[in-house]
Amino acid sequence: MNNPGKIRVAVIFGGRSGEHEVSLRSAESVLRGLDSEKYDVVPIAINHEGKWLSSGNPMKLLPPAETIKQELSSGKPAAISAEVRTSGVFDVVFPVLHGTYGEDGTIQGLMELADLPYVGAGVLGSAVGMDKDVMKRLLRDAGLPIVDYWCLLARGIDAFVREKSGALPYPVFVKPANLGSSVGITKAHNAGELPEALATASQFDRKIIVERGVDAREIEVAVLGNDDPEVSVPGEVVPAREFYDYQAKYINDDSRILIPAPLTEAQAREARELGGKVFKVLDCSGLGRVDLFLEKSSGKFYVNEINTLPGFTSISQYPKLWAASGLPYPRLLDRLIELAFERHAEKKRLRTRYDV
Repeated sequence: MNNPGKIRVAVIFGGRSGEHEVSLRSAESVLRGLDSEKYDVVPIAINHEGKWLSSGNPMKLLPPAETIKQELSSGKPAAISAEVRTSGVFDVVFPVLHGTYGEDGTIQGLMELADLPYVGAGVLGSAVGMDKDVMKRLLRDAGLPIVDYWCLLARGIDAFVREKSGALPYPVFVKPANLGSSVGITKAHNAGELPEALATASQFDRKIIVERGVDAREIEVAVLGNDDPEVSVPGEVVPAREFYDYQAKYINDDSRILIPAPLTEAQAREARELGGKVFKVLDCSGLGRVDLFLEKSSGKFYVNEINTLPGFTSISQYPKLWAASGLPYPRLLDRLIELAFERHAEKKRLRTRYDV
């Protein structure tokens, strides 16, 4: 039964994505971090097959830490009822979904149709932030610095190898255009490694990005807000592996996160300014983590990408960056929910019918 004095929050996690397991870890932190004095929390899990599941105990939807990679299971959870999907049940939705169908505007469109406030970017910001090709084109058109890249469809791999492999500035990074958490990313050091790297990326997306490798430091800033976003202190990722891949992010703990990043005052200011510009150019709202490259030879910043639903695990940079900026985890969650209500209220003031 709803507590009239509390905000009812639906936390949605899991999903049909290569980042399913990352979502489970993020959800565990969010569910534990939401203040029970303020919120009634309704956990909603989506398994690998796309089935929506619910339970009275949010922790039962999460596998034990030692089996985090196994299929989401809670015994025999009941399928979500039609009642749960009606707009009157929840006050706000907190999607903790990474990657396909969760970070690409899909779930955001469902929330818009249901007229529900929800945390994070809207349909447009989510979609363009997810598609690395479209994102880079918008950033380039806005005059923001990006690394040289090439885009191809999976069906054009053979032609791309024939025409481009000998002329690429190796090393290059080969990525699925629509995925995150470094899933499906390979560093190709030479033309011989390119075909396999392209084949790997094609397993996760029909569109592939090939990006010039830069010898750079990896700098990140966290952005929070709607029309007037705030930007955290910068952090720096020092990967233990050749680059900050999935293993380095979620499996091994050898990589180091330096917060604040050891930058000059001018560099830190530039990183924060770039983060805010990226957030606005891509029409984002709520939250986002902007990843930058600081090229070692030139000292020039390049925008790598934005994550519109960044990780919320215990080791994720986004909450750590805000904690270092004076905003602790529980208050960060409060602020994200406040921003969701704020944006929804603004949209409710718009006319949805035209009477002559």
